[in-house]
Amino acid sequence: MPPSTIAAIQAPAASLAKPVELTLFGLCVANALYLVFALLHGTILVGADGLPIPTDFVNVWAGGRVALEGQAAAAYDAVAHKAAQVAALGRDFAGEYPWVYPPTFFFAAAPLAMLPLTAAHVAWVAMTFAAFAAVMVAIMRGPVGLVMACAFPGIVANASVGQNGFLTAALIGGMLIVLNSRPLLAGILLGLLSFKPHFGVLIPLVLIAGGYWRVLFAAAATTLLLALAAWLVFGFEVWEGFFDALRSASQAALSLGLADWSKLQSLFGLVRILGGGETLAFVLQWMLAGATGLLLCLLWRSRAPFNLKAAGLAVGILLVPPYLFMYDDVTLAVAMAFLFREMQARGALPGEQAGLGAALLLVLIFPIVKVPVGFDATLVVALLIARRTDMDSGFAPFGRAPE
Repeated sequence: MPPSTIAAIQAPAASLAKPVELTLFGLCVANALYLVFALLHGTILVGADGLPIPTDFVNVWAGGRVALEGQAAAAYDAVAHKAAQVAALGRDFAGEYPWVYPPTFFFAAAPLAMLPLTAAHVAWVAMTFAAFAAVMVAIMRGPVGLVMACAFPGIVANASVGQNGFLTAALIGGMLIVLNSRPLLAGILLGLLSFKPHFGVLIPLVLIAGGYWRVLFAAAATTLLLALAAWLVFGFEVWEGFFDALRSASQAALSLGLADWSKLQSLFGLVRILGGGETLAFVLQWMLAGATGLLLCLLWRSRAPFNLKAAGLAVGILLVPPYLFMYDDVTLAVAMAFLFREMQARGALPGEQAGLGAALLLVLIFPIVKVPVGFDATLVVALLIARRTDMDSGFAPFGRAPE
């Protein structure tokens, strides 16, 4: 096991400076008050008319319902799926929530659809937040991790609409925690992340660079077993429907802008909202993705502390895909937690805590601005990681990879 990994495992529980503690406590209170206020005023979960509010979660619930009825392929039919959502809500609504998940996600959606819609929404958020919070506590080795989980402003966007950001962050953070000590479990967690295929582009490259072959084999086996199980349970036609829906959703979100450019928390979204064309946005996005992948591969082949490698991968995952929303940025909290651990082990650099505070502020103001501030926050954290890597990590791009 590399010395940087041993140091990361043996490091004491992270603690925070008093101003940071007070800031995080204030954010916890703000998040809680917002959710309570929104619930009492009928802007989340249930409206003033007593009917469920149309949110992303109705997409998951309706997908699970048709899977339970033996018609899983119908979830990929936009008209049929919209009808199922309207029936679930008891009302019509503008727009649509297309089902573009891989068929493996039916295994998560179907049990939720056994509950009433609102109860399922609450259960989904509660269970996935608990997993996310547990991972944050494990990274920070103490209750300060729970404080950070509750304080991160991005949790409001995820909880309000019942999205999967908590689960995504929990799987990524959990994989990183056990990567060196339990490679089989790390691979299983990575395989479970296959319901977000656009998040899976960078991770295998970095693991190959780091020599984590057992993790990769376990992840590949888990992914293949899940795909086979979905085929056997739901039929081959669900895979045909998935690839058709994926093409349609990609065109709608990235070419036609039906999702609103300001909601895309990526360089692609920033270029489009500034008036850049689709080709320019894609070129710049893929240039950023290539540079991120190259730098992370070099980092993971180096003798840099594992906390920095983990933080870099968590933040890099958010820089690569053009299709990224604020609920996905919950993973940024994982990157920040690993960076906090490195600050605890080696001391904070000048301006480092202020930089993390700025990143939190950018995420916080998302509801009141029409720019991809989540992307800006990710860049801030990425620059903080790069600065620390350059200054005190012993970064040796061509050093020997871990065994």
